[in-house]
Amino acid sequence: MLKTSSVAVIILAAGASRRMGRPKQLLSYNGQSLLKYITKCAIASLCNLVIVVLGANAEKIEPEIASLPIKIIKNDQWNQGISSSISCGINYIQQQYSNLDGVVFLTCDQPFVSAELIKQLIDAHHSTKKPIIASQYGETLGIPALFSRNFFPALIKLQGDRGAKKIINQHRDLVSVIDFPQGSIDLDTLENYQQFIQ
Repeated sequence: MLKTSSVAVIILAAGASRRMGRPKQLLSYNGQSLLKYITKCAIASLCNLVIVVLGANAEKIEPEIASLPIKIIKNDQWNQGISSSISCGINYIQQQYSNLDGVVFLTCDQPFVSAELIKQLIDAHHSTKKPIIASQYGETLGIPALFSRNFFPALIKLQGDRGAKKIINQHRDLVSVIDFPQGSIDLDTLENYQQFIQ
């Protein structure tokens, strides 16, 4: 069973935001950048370690979060898709933090993520003993999601622009679910963002 202190958060923020036309990580939200907001939520969740994986536009984005108590790592293979950022984050944990028992994955384009939601994922793991806790929105199970250490090898092997959802779907019997209806709101396009902030 995981204790809060044995769980890391990995924020996947390496993408080029091609559909947005500018770095979505730097979109303004609640008086700060979207990435800074999500990162502060992760810090407030009291997890042991917060890692932000940067890639495209890293030189523009890093100053936004450099003063926060986090670890920033660079994914030079970011153009190979989100799976490369997942591998990058998990490899770093295995090399530097062998005592960690699990990880919560976040992206920076789900504005309704909160410290409380991260805590719900961890609490659900405690209560259900399931090695994967996924968020449910609509017909989807996905990120934010918690994976126990047992799944680190499978996460590292992911390829292409397919994230952890593939593993969730392959191991449905090992998954417990929390409801996060607002998880369906993600800011992929400028139109999404403009509608969201109105």
